[in-house]
Amino acid sequence: MFNPIVRKLDFSRWLLITAAMVAVPGAFAQANNSAAGAQPKAPAYDVVTIKPNNSGSGSSRNSTTDYNFTATNVSLMMLLAGAYDIKQDDLISGITGPLKSARFDIQAKITDPDADGIKHTSAEQRTAMLQTLLAQYFQLKVHTETRVLPVYELVVMPGGIKFKELAPGGHIGIHNTQLTAQGIPMEKLAAILSGLVQRTVVDKTGLTATYDIALSWSNESSPPDSPWPSIFTAVQEQLGLKLESAKGPVQTLVIDHVEMPSEN
Repeated sequence: MFNPIVRKLDFSRWLLITAAMVAVPGAFAQANNSAAGAQPKAPAYDVVTIKPNNSGSGSSRNSTTDYNFTATNVSLMMLLAGAYDIKQDDLISGITGPLKSARFDIQAKITDPDADGIKHTSAEQRTAMLQTLLAQYFQLKVHTETRVLPVYELVVMPGGIKFKELAPGGHIGIHNTQLTAQGIPMEKLAAILSGLVQRTVVDKTGLTATYDIALSWSNESSPPDSPWPSIFTAVQEQLGLKLESAKGPVQTLVIDHVEMPSEN
């Protein structure tokens, strides 16, 4: 899920990126009491370096290949969001003490992927690898709880959709406040929108194919003269869909145990 990305990130931007890059269904469903959740079976990083980052910078970055993961100035919250495909920071509870504000630089790699017969790692395997890293080096143990919380339901407006069906492709590009996605299902769009609006979005469109999506919006960081509307208006005007407020069951991640990793 951590595709090659190097850019300035705040937490909401991190959530948007993880929402876009993670496969559907997300790794959140893999959370269990051991936090290792390795389905499908995944290799483990065999060389890991974790150091505290005390720069005070607001910039974070991460990158990955099939066998390597690096992250600079990331919080535990960011790592959990990536490892468990969580779109909202308020869906994670139980981080206390110094770990709430701590930042880390992480380098992790598999030194001999051929030993495990690995050619490529999937998105699901990479999230499982990150879960295993957190369990081993942060002593992380978690469980999930389902709570009834505010959600948005993604529905089709009376005039119908304003995008076309397209064969599955999987390309997703997000640049600032513009999204292009080719051949994606509606549940993937709902996952992306969850990161944008900071609330779980449930697909209620009834659309079962894959589609070509283009969306442009403005947010609090956009210039005053931005030509684009808010994300809610953009979804209606550009896609023929609507985000309707509702309440529904939402899976949350509860931290049972976590420790500050030893510097290595």
